[in-house]
Amino acid sequence: MRLLRLIKILFISLKFGLDEFVLAHSKFRFLRKLLQTVLFFRNKKQARGERLRLALEALGPIFVKFGQMLSTRRDLIPLDIADELAKLQDQVPPFEYALVEQVLIETYNKPVNQVFSQFDITPIASASVAQVHFAHLMDGKPVAVKILRPGIASVIQKDIKLLEVAAWLIQALLSDGKRLRPREVVADFSLHLNNELDLMLEAANCSLLGRNFPNSPLLQVPEVYWDWCHEQVMVMERMNGTPVSQVGKLRSMGIDIPKLARDGVEIFFTQVFRDGFFHADMHPGNIQVANDGRYIALDFGIMGTLTESDKQYLARNFLAFFRRDYREVAQAHIESGWVPSDVSIDQFETAIRAVCEPIFNKPLKDISFGRVLIRLFHTARRFGLIIQPQLTMLQKTLLNVEGLGRDLDPDLDLWKTAQPLLERWMSEQIGWRSVLKRIKNEAPHWGAVLPTLPRKIDAFLMHDVNQVAELKIELNRLQAEHRKQSRAFRLLITALLSAIVLVLWQMNK
Repeated sequence: MRLLRLIKILFISLKFGLDEFVLAHSKFRFLRKLLQTVLFFRNKKQARGERLRLALEALGPIFVKFGQMLSTRRDLIPLDIADELAKLQDQVPPFEYALVEQVLIETYNKPVNQVFSQFDITPIASASVAQVHFAHLMDGKPVAVKILRPGIASVIQKDIKLLEVAAWLIQALLSDGKRLRPREVVADFSLHLNNELDLMLEAANCSLLGRNFPNSPLLQVPEVYWDWCHEQVMVMERMNGTPVSQVGKLRSMGIDIPKLARDGVEIFFTQVFRDGFFHADMHPGNIQVANDGRYIALDFGIMGTLTESDKQYLARNFLAFFRRDYREVAQAHIESGWVPSDVSIDQFETAIRAVCEPIFNKPLKDISFGRVLIRLFHTARRFGLIIQPQLTMLQKTLLNVEGLGRDLDPDLDLWKTAQPLLERWMSEQIGWRSVLKRIKNEAPHWGAVLPTLPRKIDAFLMHDVNQVAELKIELNRLQAEHRKQSRAFRLLITALLSAIVLVLWQMNK
């Protein structure tokens, strides 16, 4: 079976002229000419990106998902190909109800009519990994039931093995193979797919996002009904909304479209900079609008997370970029550890200016945040930056949010909408609010430590070796902790530790 699958892949690749991607190297010139002669009847008038997209669609849903993921790696592939792959839609014919019933019976160990008072046998949505049905619980509560495709795990594993072979060949044969890191890309794709095979993980993602936006005036997140959730089945609150792409219908409902566009930007930046946890698959198929104008989030299989360092890196870069402070952009890369500390900041600043300054020929409302990130990443790569997976997910999501926002309102000024959010967040991170917040968080710890200091100082003066050793351990531990804090809080703890050491030294003279 695997051999037949490999033959099919080769046939479709040749049919759509994908051999040009592999045979571009001069070493394969003779083979390229041979194929062009033998396969002279092929139609290669379409652009290379379009032919690649059509080939992936012909190969099936797993390859479609791989193409979608590949479209996010704009740090690795040409932009024309990335833009074309972003058009891929993960839509496949539904599997029959007999298989749905089989999965439900195996999951609950009872007939479907003893779990749900009503179950719609026609799915409301169908994708490569799962499909969704509407139903009612026994108490009459309307729900949406997401069910994994039977046997999808084995299909995925077989296709992943073939992708791994293809990645190995690309890395071995292409002159640019090592830079493209194809084996790393496939490994990352495999990890995301395997996560989607456990619907308990998706339910947990949905639940966390809902806790981050309780009673929000901007966003609705369905409630998870945990008693009915399993690895193969996820049951959640049924949401009633209008697809965000149906702008005409939304207008007829009295929805304020420009406000809706601004709200989408605010939701995204709140997820990123307040929570460090964001919906990373925000294409129009996963977003609806409620009758009251709030967004409804759906499908939580792909979520992104950011560390505090990631968030500070991004916020500093955005703010500095739009102030045209390229020195600060360079400094942010270095201080965040994304670029080696021995990089010449002057050269780095010059390179960033050369890439970014032309962008400002456009009005601010026409500048793409996502493409700014792409340009920064491409430039920083020359100075040793290794793109992190969470940043590529963010980049893809940001492009989706921009596209969605400007589809709703072509005059949307993303910078005007996002700037107050970013500046407020930065103030909370490095301003006086941050110092007070960290002091408050550390108060219980210091409350436990400070009362013991007089005894330890006394022991030090009495030359109690054991107590001295204990004091040194405590000071070292505090120093290790304070290195993790923000710059403002570091100064506070450093001053306190210095005062303690000074007192000890004076009393011991």
